[in-house]
Amino acid sequence: MKTFTSVADIGPVSEAIAEARAIKADRFAYTSLGRNRTLMMVFFNSSLRTRLSTQKAALNLGMNVIVLDINQGAWKLETERGVVMDGDKPEHLLEAIPVMGCYADIIGVRAFASLTDKKADYEEKVINQFIRYSGRPVFSMEAATGHPLQAFADLITIEEHKTRKRPKVVLTWAPHPRALPQAVPNSFAQWTVAAGYDVVITHPHGYELAPEFTAGATIEYDREKAFSGADFIYAKNWSAYADPNYGKILSTDRAWTVDTRSMELTDNAFFMHCLPVRRNMIVTDDVIESDRSLVIPEAANREISAQTVLKRMLQSL
Repeated sequence: MKTFTSVADIGPVSEAIAEARAIKADRFAYTSLGRNRTLMMVFFNSSLRTRLSTQKAALNLGMNVIVLDINQGAWKLETERGVVMDGDKPEHLLEAIPVMGCYADIIGVRAFASLTDKKADYEEKVINQFIRYSGRPVFSMEAATGHPLQAFADLITIEEHKTRKRPKVVLTWAPHPRALPQAVPNSFAQWTVAAGYDVVITHPHGYELAPEFTAGATIEYDREKAFSGADFIYAKNWSAYADPNYGKILSTDRAWTVDTRSMELTDNAFFMHCLPVRRNMIVTDDVIESDRSLVIPEAANREISAQTVLKRMLQSL
């Protein structure tokens, strides 16, 4: 595997899940695979779980790890061609990327959406430049339009806790004080559909996601109907995708906060969220602290999803 940016890169989902389970059962079975190999993790944006879990996964595989925070201690990078570089960015990404490739065997990139230029965001300009110019295998640690490591971890978590072969999985929009990208819900929808689940997406009008990510899912604007009989509730905020409101907040309706009353509509569903979470905006204290909350197991499985991807990339070298 030379790139990892979407579910299409992982192959059959059932095989990936089985491989992840085997890795979780023995995390140090492949330490020789990464010996004398270096992972470079490049962060254009902040991280907690992604940074820690991916670094831990690489160490489990015997790799050396370099972490580069672009906005802290590195030159500011220009990303566009044709720009007269007379401002505060002294280095261009097109020189920086092949230089990084000289020092690493595999590169992970975290670069969020701007939410100001839909075309540029959905062309994934930053990570695609790494794929094109680094000469190394490249994987997404969250890009403008997707967060595949998170979605893979979510699938592992659902598989560990489901009680029926085809669970009803509900992705619900929830309010947030800031405009957030569509990356996490895009990937969650795409991966859960690929897994064959009964996927329902519920949100206020105006928050429709890009259709290429939601194909195969049911869109239900009636939140109570969506929650009815659900096995898993996955809450997440995202900003508007559709023009002319791309990147905008259209609602802060607290009626969409996941609370005890709404969870009572489900079939004793598990609650999921990628973290970090705004308590009592996205979800109430009672729900996230309940014994049906999977937010910590999800976070723990980030190590496993990253290790599965890194193992496959190491095997392709």
